[in-house]
Amino acid sequence: MRRLLSFCLFVVTLPASAQIGLYGSFSAANFKVVNTGWQYGTTFGIYDNHWTVPFFALGIDGRGTVVGTGTTSIAGGLAGPRLVFKPHILPVMPYVEALAGAAHAEAGEGVARTGATKFEYNFVGGVDYTFFPRLDWRVVEFSYGGLPGFSGSFNPRTLSTGIVFRLP
Repeated sequence: MRRLLSFCLFVVTLPASAQIGLYGSFSAANFKVVNTGWQYGTTFGIYDNHWTVPFFALGIDGRGTVVGTGTTSIAGGLAGPRLVFKPHILPVMPYVEALAGAAHAEAGEGVARTGATKFEYNFVGGVDYTFFPRLDWRVVEFSYGGLPGFSGSFNPRTLSTGIVFRLP
């Protein structure tokens, strides 16, 4: 309860010009691991488009991802810069991000099963569509990432779609 109160206090004290959004997405990832197909899960997070000029906004994004079950999965947290294009004529906002953090990944079967927590990176691009004053549909988001040092090649390619709630 104390953490929730601290978070609410943090959000209330941010500058009025900031554009904060909370989001949740359904995610499908292809890990490019032998004998493993598409894995499903969720991506959730918060962004703050803090610096705004006409047509562009620059901010930060913090997110968590939990994708996969069984033999192949990844669960991690990432943060990094976010650049948004705001055309103002159309209700869409394309964006790109470069994120870094840590993730726990598991892959393989039987004695070949490997699990480790490692540094993770992600390059993200997507498009949000505003359909209600404070609600956006995250039409599509594509991310390419990796876990350097993880046994073998582990480079998830993830497609997501979801909802964004922008705070006033």
